[in-house]
Amino acid sequence: MKILVINCGSSSLKYQLFDMDKEVCMAKGNVERVGSPDAFIVHRPEGRDKITYNVEAKDHEEALKHVFAALTDAEIGVISDLSEVSAVGHRVVHGGEKFAGSVLIDDEVMKALDECQDLAPLHNPPNIMGVQACRRLMPNLPMVGVFDTAFHQTMPREAYMYALPYELYRKYGVRRYGFHGTSHRYVSARAAQVLSRPKEELCVVTCHLGNGSSLAAVKHGISIDTTMGFTPLEGVPMGTRSGDIDPAIVSFLCEKLEKSPAEVVLGYLNKKSGVLGLSGGASNDFRDLEQAALDGNELAQLALDVFAYRVAKYIGAYAVAMGALDAIVFTAGIGENSPEMRERICKRLGVFGVELDPEKNQVRGVEQVISTPASRVAVLCIPTNEEITIARDTAEIVKAAGAVS
Repeated sequence: MKILVINCGSSSLKYQLFDMDKEVCMAKGNVERVGSPDAFIVHRPEGRDKITYNVEAKDHEEALKHVFAALTDAEIGVISDLSEVSAVGHRVVHGGEKFAGSVLIDDEVMKALDECQDLAPLHNPPNIMGVQACRRLMPNLPMVGVFDTAFHQTMPREAYMYALPYELYRKYGVRRYGFHGTSHRYVSARAAQVLSRPKEELCVVTCHLGNGSSLAAVKHGISIDTTMGFTPLEGVPMGTRSGDIDPAIVSFLCEKLEKSPAEVVLGYLNKKSGVLGLSGGASNDFRDLEQAALDGNELAQLALDVFAYRVAKYIGAYAVAMGALDAIVFTAGIGENSPEMRERICKRLGVFGVELDPEKNQVRGVEQVISTPASRVAVLCIPTNEEITIARDTAEIVKAAGAVS
């Protein structure tokens, strides 16, 4: 069975084609600058060099046509015809309370997705456009929606409710939803496999640290809390996002800067804050900040310290929430590739008996236990693989529905 995984952003389309009989990626790539005259595709057949070329892609449907052409091309393709594809799995950022798991997409699901657009106005519309384009181009192919929020639907009420008038939750769905769920699900399950322990026995904090960062408390394989909330703005500081702040700061800045609330939230809290803002605009790239700190930039050092402190603080809080702490998992761009940041964070966790092995910690993008044998908490670096999780869900759901043989 071959599964195509699609992830649409506002001006991009990422894809991977999997052979699920072997669970291997046959090809992957992305179409960038969709809607722009300088759109291009990067196509990477497995085991071969990547190919980059310009394309005309005024919308996601045209971008998909270029993806299909690349996959079936006689020279750079990996299949002879699209009929070899059994199903398509779509990443969808927000499923609200409607979806606690992945689902086969039909007209009712599309209607529910449309109703969730208010909850994720920047993310869900392009996700939906990708689904709609696929349905038009491949109308007889089963499709599955896999939601970033679904894994966190197991959070108890005391974890997901805000201390706001209950009517706001009942009428408008104002609550904590969480994001990066597919990544947290994958790495927490993978950690149990690496440690040769049933996930049902483990209390794990998963740290998805990148330009967008979130942590999750995964108790016995189930998410019971996570740092992102109603939107991906809540939680730890990120590349350009503020993370947790006093909400009164918004009205204060509206008055001082003579900006609307939307301008403050989108322009300042989402795009000018985080480590970019803390570092005085030095960079939102942690590699640049680490070098700047080594060169004596005090604000870059401050940004790194604040980030490490907030991550460590949440790990401690989640140990309390779960009643135990068996493992900490680092993943995503920073988590996988910054031994320095992992060390900064773990140095603050000695109270839990966390001991990093300095030599084992010097890995980038490699799956490995990086704690010492004496450490009371296992610390792991695990590269995330959201795409294989989406492909697995898609294969399982279409088989169960009898949509494919």
